[in-house]
Amino acid sequence: MKREGGLRTFGGAGIGIGVGLGLLLAGCAGPPRMERVEVSPGGRGFVLAPSGRPFVPWGFNYDHDRDGRLIEEYWEAEWDAVEQDFREMKDLGANVVRIHLQLGKVLPSPDRPNPRALERLRRLLGLAERVGLYLDLTGLGCYLKEYVPEWYDRLDEEGRWRAQAQFWSVVASACAASPAVFCYDLMNEPVVPGGPRRPGEWLGPPFAERYHFVQFIALDPAGRPRPEVARRWIRRLIAAVRRDDPRRLVTVGLVDWSLDRPGLTSGFVPGEVAGDLDFLSVHIYPKASKVGEALETLRGFAVGKPVVIEETFPLECSPAELREFLERSREHAAGWIGFYWGKTPEECRSSGTIVDAIVLSWLELFRAEAPRITSTPPAPR
Repeated sequence: MKREGGLRTFGGAGIGIGVGLGLLLAGCAGPPRMERVEVSPGGRGFVLAPSGRPFVPWGFNYDHDRDGRLIEEYWEAEWDAVEQDFREMKDLGANVVRIHLQLGKVLPSPDRPNPRALERLRRLLGLAERVGLYLDLTGLGCYLKEYVPEWYDRLDEEGRWRAQAQFWSVVASACAASPAVFCYDLMNEPVVPGGPRRPGEWLGPPFAERYHFVQFIALDPAGRPRPEVARRWIRRLIAAVRRDDPRRLVTVGLVDWSLDRPGLTSGFVPGEVAGDLDFLSVHIYPKASKVGEALETLRGFAVGKPVVIEETFPLECSPAELREFLERSREHAAGWIGFYWGKTPEECRSSGTIVDAIVLSWLELFRAEAPRITSTPPAPR
């Protein structure tokens, strides 16, 4: 009998015992702990810390399910569906899922968070860690008017910003211990108005007659430069995040018409607001026969910080044109996030509807491109 590395062995039999014990311990250990995502040293893309391995965000907006319901409408009663969708997204090759949190569900009153919503959020983090998916947590959603608290719409600009800071403090505190958060996206498609708006008119026009994805951060610029209002708002909310989660990446989901050029603009000019953000996020849906224009827009967001195309989809172009856009956008983009609504490619293929046919074309493109894109970090400029 001899002792090797603290384990008693009996000749060759000890090898089997040692291997068996090792496998047993490995099985009890669970999945390896995820590393945090950081901006790469060159500021071109992202890396995992502490290993330094490149990380290329490639994933889905999980903004609603197949029935159009927001996640807060079913993540309590139908948690199994959430788990199944996460595993399906992972199987398709995703490493990031963008979750859209509604302010009214997290913060039903100005200073009292909803403990059930925070419990679900923590459970979602646990699921993400088990499956191996990073979360892009987008907040302050007012997508459905019926879920927007009356008190929230009655607030003036200062009161609204204070409530928004409280939201982010609560969320960051709940998430600070988890490595599964890729980033906090302060708001989906915020806008500084070009002139006065009516009291309580905080939301932009509805999409598909239902979802209010655009939100104003002020009702009156009152002579202030619009980018200055955007910067003050960003700094206010980042300060709330950093108090509870000082190392996490922070971004804002910008409309593609944020560039400082004639015509419609959001006031969130990339070169003016990038300094306080860890990276820029932009939503670009190429139009048919206008891939070049989409790439030119993307180029306007390349202002010295990593750029993630946080929303894209063959909404107004063919799958072939979207593939071309994805390939050519690699010059400036460091990550890409499309959409997944709970239907697998097989389900889309068998349904026979035009909408599902479009979704199928996207999912097949996503799955085919995943190995190449996620294994190839952006080239240094």
